[in-house]
Amino acid sequence: MTKNIRFSNLDRKKTIAKLQEETFDLVVIGGGITGGGIALDAASRGLKVALVEKNDFASGTSSKSTKLIHGGLRYLKQFDFWLVKEVGSERAIVHNLAPHLVLPEKMLLPLIENGSYGKWLTSIGLKVYDILAQVTGDDKRKMLEKKEALKLEPLLPKKILKGAGYYAEYRTDDARLTMETIKTSLQYGAVALNYAEVTDFIYEEDMVAGVKVKDTVLDTELSIKAKYVISAAGPWVDELRGINNSKKGKRLHLTKGVHLVFPYEKLPIKQSVYFDIPDGRMMFAIPRGKITYIGTTDTNFNENKDKVKTDVADAIYLISAVNNMFPKINLEMEDIISSWAGLRPLIHEEGKSASELSRKDEIFTSDTGLISIAGGKLTGYRKMAERVVNRVAKKMEEDYGITVKPSDTEHIPLCGNEFKKYKYVKKYIAEIHERLTPEGFSQYDAWYLVTNYGKQTETILQYYAKQKEDDHELGMAKAELKFTIENEMVHTPMDFFIRRTGRLYFDIDSIRKLMEPILVEFKTIYKLNDNVIDTYRKTLESEIEEHSNFSLDRI
Repeated sequence: MTKNIRFSNLDRKKTIAKLQEETFDLVVIGGGITGGGIALDAASRGLKVALVEKNDFASGTSSKSTKLIHGGLRYLKQFDFWLVKEVGSERAIVHNLAPHLVLPEKMLLPLIENGSYGKWLTSIGLKVYDILAQVTGDDKRKMLEKKEALKLEPLLPKKILKGAGYYAEYRTDDARLTMETIKTSLQYGAVALNYAEVTDFIYEEDMVAGVKVKDTVLDTELSIKAKYVISAAGPWVDELRGINNSKKGKRLHLTKGVHLVFPYEKLPIKQSVYFDIPDGRMMFAIPRGKITYIGTTDTNFNENKDKVKTDVADAIYLISAVNNMFPKINLEMEDIISSWAGLRPLIHEEGKSASELSRKDEIFTSDTGLISIAGGKLTGYRKMAERVVNRVAKKMEEDYGITVKPSDTEHIPLCGNEFKKYKYVKKYIAEIHERLTPEGFSQYDAWYLVTNYGKQTETILQYYAKQKEDDHELGMAKAELKFTIENEMVHTPMDFFIRRTGRLYFDIDSIRKLMEPILVEFKTIYKLNDNVIDTYRKTLESEIEEHSNFSLDRI
């Protein structure tokens, strides 16, 4: 059941009319992976669901993670076995739901002199990890001698290397995973709207009975009525609890995580590496197509949540850590081609540092019935959704005598997934490459299309075939744009270049090349005037500058 349902801001007035006319079982606030997961879980159980997001879908934490569906190996060190078991088991499930989007990725854990992981403990830790995460076959951990580790990754530090652990993880594009989850919820009747900010709650007999929303596109106000409201607003959960006068008891503790992007040639690792840094923390270096990215930091954050930036200090910290682990590499600030910074909405615990805080999710219910969920990890989004919708199901039984069926999202493939196994994804990439080679496209282009869109690539290629562009790269980008405007609610060029395609992070040069012709497309499709286009241009230019320029004049 993976057909595309038209999902477009060109139909915005119709969507708004639907949201205002109907009474929903559930309104979900927040269009990140948690909100998207809740919408899919609830709608697939037969509930009538509306989802609203104040900016673009996945524009908060859900486009700024390490982009791994991983089992949280480091939580073993905190003896958080429950979390390791849950997210470890979830990896394989999420891979099956979208094998084109959640790709197997072997991880190397170097064992170094005086490092935080010794050989014996690492071996036992990875074994426990395999058992908890129910890892089977080739994915089971292996312990490597120094020679074997250097063969897999020649850039490791020969002098202090003692060996390595080698284990399985999965890599994804978090924003694409969020988008496909929301699109899948539409197939079960959910209605979703971006650029729709909740400004207040509707109350009946002192209980929450819906939300008041400001539509920032059409500059109007609307009310959405619902039996229940779940806030999955990530870092903004406490603000909404404030509006609901229920911000008491536990509260959020925000920490900032930063990632830096380099051209692959500057950090040409053959292999994803999870390694020690001198302050006792651990860090990832992950090769991905044309680039390698590194991260992450974990620092307390109390500033403007809508403007989270990579500071020069963050960049220096991460670069020093990489140069320390890979002695043949000498990264410098000017080598950074892109970056991203996001917030982790963790649950505050007195006396604990940012890195020590638990990544478990928690559900809060206010006296007026507002249900909020916060904390958790990208990998655990499906179980988080199931838990919070179970709460709603219980309330529906108590309040209305309605029985809601159990969650079945484990068996619902996401949009674009028509693959029985990952090997069919690889086959399809090869097939697309063969089809596109005469047009001058590379292996990377085929890989990019399939690992972003899965079988939806066919629709994009149909659009591409109708383009009359001599420049094939531009023709394909226009085809992608048409697909994302019609099926993925793209409203601005930033939605397209940053969240739907990941170009700002993984192929920033392509934005510089495509910006002007894509702006022309926006002008035509949305009938925009020059002032709007000029604002978009300036925004894109400033996004590129902010994410990529770390020269000393920024300090």
